[in-house]
Amino acid sequence: MTVHTPTPFPRPNAAPEQVHFDRKELGVILGLYGRMVAAGEWRDYGISSLREVAVFAVFRRTAEQPLYRIEKRPRLRNRQGLYSVVAMDGQILKRGHDLKTVLRVLERKLIRAVD
Repeated sequence: MTVHTPTPFPRPNAAPEQVHFDRKELGVILGLYGRMVAAGEWRDYGISSLREVAVFAVFRRTAEQPLYRIEKRPRLRNRQGLYSVVAMDGQILKRGHDLKTVLRVLERKLIRAVD
């Protein structure tokens, strides 16, 4: 007879091991990214899934610091909002509960006056 150690039940309030963007969120982010690449503003991106935050970083060139970081922080869900857009200097440009609303701050940079 073999003895197996019992598998512990997951705690309901336990933090996940890593935070990720889901498929719907990535679809919204990559849609904006495609438009900005077509406009010649952005050229590269990086995705990080960490313990407390998921980050989608946008670069003008690969070797530089990111122009913008789109962050997802589940701990802030009930406070300032789950999503935020952070500029290169660390300034938070927009924060909120809806990803599309938060990303509008970056879409304004796409709209230019035609001479």
